[in-house]
Order: sequence, then structure tokens, then C-alpha cells
Amino acid sequence: MIEKEDPIISEEEAAQYDRQIRLWGLDAQKRLRGSRVLLVGLGGLGAEVAKNLILAGVKGLTLLDHEKVTEESCRAQFLVPVTAQGRNRAQASLERAQYLNPMVEVCADVEQAEDKPDDFFFQFDAVCLTGCSRDLMVRVDQLCSKRNIKVFCGDVYGYYGYMFCDLGPEHNYVEEKLKVVKPSANSNDGPEAKKAKVDPNETTMVKKTANFCSLKEALEVDWTSEKAKASLKRTPVDYFLLHVLLKFRTDKSRDPDPQSFEEDSQLLRQIRDDVLEAMGLCGDLLGDDFIGYCFSEMAPVCAVVGGVLSQDVVKALSQRDTPHRNFFFFDGRKGNGIVDYFGPK
Repeated sequence: MIEKEDPIISEEEAAQYDRQIRLWGLDAQKRLRGSRVLLVGLGGLGAEVAKNLILAGVKGLTLLDHEKVTEESCRAQFLVPVTAQGRNRAQASLERAQYLNPMVEVCADVEQAEDKPDDFFFQFDAVCLTGCSRDLMVRVDQLCSKRNIKVFCGDVYGYYGYMFCDLGPEHNYVEEKLKVVKPSANSNDGPEAKKAKVDPNETTMVKKTANFCSLKEALEVDWTSEKAKASLKRTPVDYFLLHVLLKFRTDKSRDPDPQSFEEDSQLLRQIRDDVLEAMGLCGDLLGDDFIGYCFSEMAPVCAVVGGVLSQDVVKALSQRDTPHRNFFFFDGRKGNGIVDYFGPK
């Protein structure tokens, strides 16, 4: 993470971010205003994250993507014009992204994330990875954790989506709580008057700390241990589905494609069986019903997962409010999300 001066909010910025300053305070907005973020992957989810971070008022946002705009990507990606097919996705997204907030420095990088040297990632305060391979996410997370750089990962597969965050072994933040009024020591109005009471009209800021583990640790839970077995019934199947979809991406260098639905459906079944067997788990833990619902990026799911993901980036950089620890899973079929922690306690 690069050294930076204490950011100053100008009058113009104070007017632009007035609503946000009222919501989370001037200090939090200053921290955001002094932060630079790298966003890898400008698919539908990446576009949602970019929009939210630019509107929130970070100092700078770098859009990194080597992929080309396709007809498929235009369906969920609202930052690229329909006439941009064949162009680089980061460059095609730049104009509309910058238009959202001229006060944020937005730039496009057309290189492949895997080709970037280690020190490239050290110039940012937070790195957000979408549409990336498991190997790249683990590599970047391990690099950034040594420099106290916040790391976020996320993806959308059809009706399913997830986000993961690693804010380091000790993330400090503040949380607004209703103020507790202590009773007067000289009160003679009985036992009720001597109890502490919550004042609904006044709040106070409470300092808190949360600890996080690496993505590698979160993905390599030993499910043969007695402790893990005991928690299996409470574990969302979305966690195992994520392993299947990341393995598919590793093996095929792409995600399940609607154009090859029959072939990819068969592959998903086989990968599901292999992944669960490697974990020492029963094959019927994840039924076949997921297969028809994990193709392509769906815009509504991108909006939900992108909103949660970008909100956690804002919370982490501003050091305001409780972050999700450490996975968030969303199932668009049910319309609900689950937060759960995986890794060393």
C-alpha cells in the first residue's frame, strides 16, 4: 500500500458527497477519498462494482481487463455501448464509468492480470477480483496480505453469486451504537431506576476489531476432521458449489456456456463428483438441480452481489461498520443471501 497524505474534502466534494457524509461521517469519506482501488474483470458484476465505487467517491479506480466485448457480455454489462463489440472491455467501459463521477480518477488497463508483476498490486489500497481463476485469486490475496492491502473476490454464475473478503489478521473499524445511559448513583427511585438504559435519541461510536483468514485457508477446509463434520449440516451448499464452478473455470479456462449446455452440464456433474470425493464428502451433498441455473451472468444477480461486494469495499476502506466475515452467498432462485465464515477460527 502506497503512502498517502491526509485527504482534504473540497467544498465541491462536500456538496457532491453530502448525503454520504451525513450517512457515515466526514472521517469515513476522507478515507474513501484517499483510497485507490484495482478492479479486475469488467463483466456484469464488475460493472456494478465499478459504478458503486465511483459514486461512493474513491480517489482512483483502475479497470483491468484483457477480454473483448461480446454480445453475451453486453446483456449484463451496462457500461459498454452496444456498438462496442470487439473492443477491449476495460476501454469500452471507461467513458460511461468516468461520466458517473468526474471527481474520481478512472483509468483502463488492457493487460492480463496474470501477467502483472507482484509490485503492480502494491500501489492500491484494495484489490477486487471478478471473473478470475482460483490460482490468480490465491496469488493476489497472498501478495496483498503482506502489505495490508484489502482483497475482495466475487463472481456471478446464472442465479448464483458470491463474494469473499480478506481484510487481514486485524481489521479495525468503528460501529455506531445507541448510547447507554448509566443510572445516577444517588437515585432513590427503586431498582428499575438503577439499571442502565438505552437512549434512542443519542448514539456513540464503538471501536471494534475483526480478524480474517486468507482465501487459500478458506477454500482448503479439512472436511474429514470431526469439527468440520459436526458443522456440515449447517454449512450452505453454496460453498461446495463454488468449488465446483472454480474447478470448471480452471479446467476449461471459461465458465459454463449456454451455447454448449448439454456438454457443460455433463462436465459439471463429473466435476461435482470429483470435487466432493476429493473432499471426502458424500456425492449427494450437492444435487443435480444446480446445473440448469449456473449458466451466464444474470443482470439482477449482478446487481445484488455487486451491491454487497462494493458496500464491503466501502466499509473496509472507510473503516466504518461491520464487514462481512468472510463469504456472502446469494441464491437468486430463493432471493436470499447467507453470510458464513470458513477457515481457521
